[in-house]
Amino acid sequence: MQYLRTHLPNLYRKVRVETPARLHMGFMDLNGELGRRFGSLGLTVDGLPTRVVAEKAHALSAHGPGAERTITYASQLVERLGITDAVHIHVDACVPEHIGLGSGTQLALAVGTAIDRLYDLKLGTRRIVRMFERGARSGIGIGAFTEGGFLVDGGRADENELPPITVRLEFPAQWRVLLIFDQRGQGLHGEHEVEAFRALPSFPPGLAAKCCRLVMMRVLPALAEAHLDRFGQGIGELQRMVGDYFAPVQGGRFTSPAVTEVLDWLKSRGITGIGQSSWGPTGFGVIGSESRANSLQREAERIFGKRLPVGFLVVRPCNHGSTVELVDEPGVFARGAATSPCSLRKL
Repeated sequence: MQYLRTHLPNLYRKVRVETPARLHMGFMDLNGELGRRFGSLGLTVDGLPTRVVAEKAHALSAHGPGAERTITYASQLVERLGITDAVHIHVDACVPEHIGLGSGTQLALAVGTAIDRLYDLKLGTRRIVRMFERGARSGIGIGAFTEGGFLVDGGRADENELPPITVRLEFPAQWRVLLIFDQRGQGLHGEHEVEAFRALPSFPPGLAAKCCRLVMMRVLPALAEAHLDRFGQGIGELQRMVGDYFAPVQGGRFTSPAVTEVLDWLKSRGITGIGQSSWGPTGFGVIGSESRANSLQREAERIFGKRLPVGFLVVRPCNHGSTVELVDEPGVFARGAATSPCSLRKL
């Protein structure tokens, strides 16, 4: 996390927090025989920020996209901590819910951090995470908020500990990610997600071993050496193995048939690092340069744009976490609140 200022005088009342989105690229060990379960890898990306501004106010309120969720998070924190003053939060930008980009964790942490800094509570990110009960299966969203870059977490050993970030690598700045959105739906979430995990069979220990070996001996070395083909092959193979395991509860290797069709097309164009982020429906393809990514985006829009309900966006890797800005101006007491749904324009 980057702080743009280090002190907030009592006179000042505004805190601005911006955090990047993340891709969840797969699990390593859904078996858990070694005492830890899940273990995730993922990438922090630019281009889809969550950005909030908090200030002291006459009443608890929020305005902007995602305002309803923002009020929920702010209320939880204010009530649990016994804060008597109110706060107004303006949401400048947020990622739509349940499309696989970590919107809930990023908005919760942005809101929590803004209130933490506004009232000088000194909670810290890990306590905020626990208060909002985030990180139930993956630490990638938390790592994206605090550190950014390419991340691997070590899974959960018990219900009381957050998955620790065990590997953090810089992602090559010249590489790009082409995101593929299904404009119609969302991935599994909430109780449906919990039920999906209950319905799945035990993850074979041999498959878990293969996933872990793939990450340690192909994905991470290839990334450290900036070898795109080897990295892509590793990510693609991991996505195939994990996607096939989840197929019975998500309708196929990937959630969206439309996104799947685009991913198959990317593979035919030589892009091996393809897959689905979290439960989807958002898909991704890792591409070696901005010019190639833009060219593929234009071609995909021409081929699929009118026939399938899909949208596309080229994003850069983000090798830093969230930023917190303490604004040097007296607080303006906000009155009233307007709410609007968080939406992603057709890309």
